[in-house]
Amino acid sequence: MSKQTTVRLPDELADKAEVVARTKGTSVNQLIIDSLVIEIDRVRADTEFMSRAKELVERDKEILDELAK
Repeated sequence: MSKQTTVRLPDELADKAEVVARTKGTSVNQLIIDSLVIEIDRVRADTEFMSRAKELVERDKEILDELAK
């Protein structure tokens, strides 16, 4: 299953993405997907990022628990 989303790119970045995608023989959509996969893998490996993410999730959980009372 896939989810559709709109991404607004600055003209210059969109032009570059089109050239890169065309040169790679792929679509801009696939180029964006591939780039997101790479970025998500990068931040998963970043222990400082993951620590901050866990802190935010825990804080959100505490707030939701409080609201549920």
